[in-house]
Amino acid sequence: MNDLADRIHTIAHDDFGHDRLLTGQEETIAALGNGEDVLLVAPTGAGKSLTYLVAGRLLDGPVVVVSPLLALEQDQVDAVTAAPTPVAAARLSSAESAAQRRAALEQAAAGEVGYLFCSPELLADDDVRSALADLRPVLVAVDEAHCVAAWGHDFRPDYQRLGAVVEDLGRPPVLATTATAAAPVRAEIAERLRMRSPRTVVTGFARPEIALDVRRCRDEAEQTEAVVGVVADHAKAGEAGLVYARTRPAVEELAERLAGELDVPVGAYHGGLSRTRREAVQESFMDGSTPVVVATSAFGMGVDKPDVRFVVHAQVPGSPDVYWQEAGRAGRDGEPATATLMYRPEDLGLGRYFSGGVPSATDLRRVLAACDTPPEEADAAALAEDLPFGRRKTGKLLNLLELGVARLDGEDDPTPSAIVDSAREVAEAQRALELSRVDMIRAYAETGRCRAEYLLAYFGEVGEACGHCDSCRSGSAAEHAHDDDSPYTVDETVTHPTFGEGTVTDVTDGEVTVLFDEAGYRTIDATLAEEKDLLTG
Repeated sequence: MNDLADRIHTIAHDDFGHDRLLTGQEETIAALGNGEDVLLVAPTGAGKSLTYLVAGRLLDGPVVVVSPLLALEQDQVDAVTAAPTPVAAARLSSAESAAQRRAALEQAAAGEVGYLFCSPELLADDDVRSALADLRPVLVAVDEAHCVAAWGHDFRPDYQRLGAVVEDLGRPPVLATTATAAAPVRAEIAERLRMRSPRTVVTGFARPEIALDVRRCRDEAEQTEAVVGVVADHAKAGEAGLVYARTRPAVEELAERLAGELDVPVGAYHGGLSRTRREAVQESFMDGSTPVVVATSAFGMGVDKPDVRFVVHAQVPGSPDVYWQEAGRAGRDGEPATATLMYRPEDLGLGRYFSGGVPSATDLRRVLAACDTPPEEADAAALAEDLPFGRRKTGKLLNLLELGVARLDGEDDPTPSAIVDSAREVAEAQRALELSRVDMIRAYAETGRCRAEYLLAYFGEVGEACGHCDSCRSGSAAEHAHDDDSPYTVDETVTHPTFGEGTVTDVTDGEVTVLFDEAGYRTIDATLAEEKDLLTG
């Protein structure tokens, strides 16, 4: 090892108790130590948080970590302060009083706090941002960075402005981490965070310890019985797991049914519950006193419970991105786990419904007219006070206007009508992408191909049959292998006469899948594409 590698391993061992580093960790930390920006794409459980913890010690200064959930931020604070060589950490969020936030910032200024975990919403506060800038942070880490990207599956407007925040903090090195990001999403993360020639470290999406299974259900009653049966088998074996449902009523009904059928406690978790109730459910799941939790997608981001043995999706989720992120919460200890999807084609309508619509030109014009600065500089909270939309909708409309301006590619003094039209085009492209993701999760559920290989291909990674999903066990996976002789290659940029420019994500014997910039995912007959010259390089 060289001197830098020695220091990295020493810090990881002595300060954080890690005898070895996982794939991608040393490369990421070394690049940050050399002042580079890094985009780290690694699966759940791959130790992304250790990279900014070690890098902070290596760079010897305060680290600002942007994280999307209060519970996740608190988990990270607890992990840092419980390290073998503790360094004080603090959370800056809406859960703390103004006095608590001031105290944390004062401690950081005195060198008593090394890691500050911040919500993106709080970073919109000028005073907080100014105080953080005075600290001269040595690193800004953006966790769950796919929230930055309009093409990401969990886009959040408050993340959109983090590029400007990084500049305000003195432009230290930036680390962006995510578990699920296809190539176009990675490119947008780098652009939105204003990363400088970032090193992209992709450790791979494969989770060979998770056996994937899809069960076709004829109706809702059969679907519910199938969920109960799978969960009961795991519960009898003393195993902990998660059941995901799409709606709050479905969570409540399933939790009640399972609580009546099982001999173990069952928790329910969704956004309609109080914060106190949600925190209690999460804590009891983490400590093992409630081994089964039924939840919407509101539960799980950043939940670090290594011994989750099963994840069941009671209905089909809205995209492969969401499915793989949630299924990936199983088996974080590397031991065998299962992920089961209860599939009923009728449930796809939920995904289409949740994909949203295109906002009216009237609403966009009202927000634009209320701005006395360019959209990218406007304050959504302040605008919302004078608009009838509320903070959340105002933020989304403002973000669309910002993207609309960017789409005009620097056009001098664009008219309000041009900005609004451009923003609606962005919204239409986003909706097309979301609808195409629904089609891709349908294809996952209905494919005879190895399910693990299908998911890897969705993220632009060529893999091999896993050997233990239901398709592999039945023997059907062998008939749907990757086509190494195809004229198309993964990550190749192609142009379609109707769909425009896109990136090849998957090539099988007979089909090629492309993520188009404007039309989302499309799977095209490979022979037809070649004969008609539909995909040109």
